[in-house]
Amino acid sequence: MAVEIEKKFLLNYLPQALLGKPESICQGYIVNRKEIIVRIRLSGDKAFITIKGPTINNSRNEYEYPLPIEDAKQMLTLFCQKNQVEKKRYKIDYKGFVWEIDQFTGKNQGLIIAEIELESVDQKFEKPDWIGKEVSQDARYYNSNLIEHPYSTWNS
Repeated sequence: MAVEIEKKFLLNYLPQALLGKPESICQGYIVNRKEIIVRIRLSGDKAFITIKGPTINNSRNEYEYPLPIEDAKQMLTLFCQKNQVEKKRYKIDYKGFVWEIDQFTGKNQGLIIAEIELESVDQKFEKPDWIGKEVSQDARYYNSNLIEHPYSTWNS
């Protein structure tokens, strides 16, 4: 069984000097419920369908499979037109881990989140100084929730 274990963080600042070329991501949700998510993602020149179970203690079952690009584009248009999130993703290697920094665009403009994937829930890792408050348990920051409640509508 495939399991995703990740933690999400806000940033103290964007480490501009460490950022390489971003990858543009567009993802849409065919099914978007607490107990199951079915997502289509265009990421650079690749496309995927992902099925995720409920999140429990920063962990959930996840299955991801490649799709032909044209099929993914059609699925996004046919099934996910109103349910899409767009962002630019940067990857930074830091002390044996890859940090993914997502800089959201569109209705979620201004939101920047860093994620780290772990091998176990209690795995230790060192946080860079640009990593701020952990928001792993705050459902507002889940991509699947940003569709219904975009960052631009939040009352700070």
